[in-house]
Amino acid sequence: MADKPRFDPVFAENRKARHDYTVLDTIECGVVLTGTEVKSVRGGAVSLAGAYGAVLKGELWLVGADIAAYKWGNRFNHEPKSMRKLLVHAKEVEELRLKTESKGLTLIPLKMYLKKGRIKVAMGLCRGKQLHDKRESLKKKALARDLERGA
Repeated sequence: MADKPRFDPVFAENRKARHDYTVLDTIECGVVLTGTEVKSVRGGAVSLAGAYGAVLKGELWLVGADIAAYKWGNRFNHEPKSMRKLLVHAKEVEELRLKTESKGLTLIPLKMYLKKGRIKVAMGLCRGKQLHDKRESLKKKALARDLERGA
C-alpha cells in the first residue's frame, strides 16, 4: 500500500509583500500561539497584511499580524492584534538583528502554514522597492506572460 503524498496547508499568504519588497532571504520560524489562536488560524481567520518582524530584547516577535478572535471562544479568548513570539535559534536572531539594523532591511512574514502538525511562519528578509522597481517587475511579468502565450 503506497503512502499518501503529504499536503501541508497554507493558512495565510502575504501576496503584497513580494510586490512591495525584494525578498533577499527567507527563514522558517515556529510561532507561540494560545489554544484559541490555533483554532482561529486553522479556520483561516488570519491576515499577515501590514505585519512585520522585530527583534526586541534578544527575541524575535511577529508584530501586527491579525488573528481574529475565535468564534466560540469564551472569556479566555485572545487579543487579535497582539505581538506573538517567533521561535528561532539565538544565533539566527542575532544575525537578523544585525542585518535589519545595519543594512536597512525589514523582516516581513510571507506565509503561515502547517508543517508536521505545527504552525510555522516563513519570514522574509526584505528590501523595500521603489516605484520604478515595481514598474520594472510588472513589465518583466507581462513580457514573460506574452512570450509564454506566443509559444
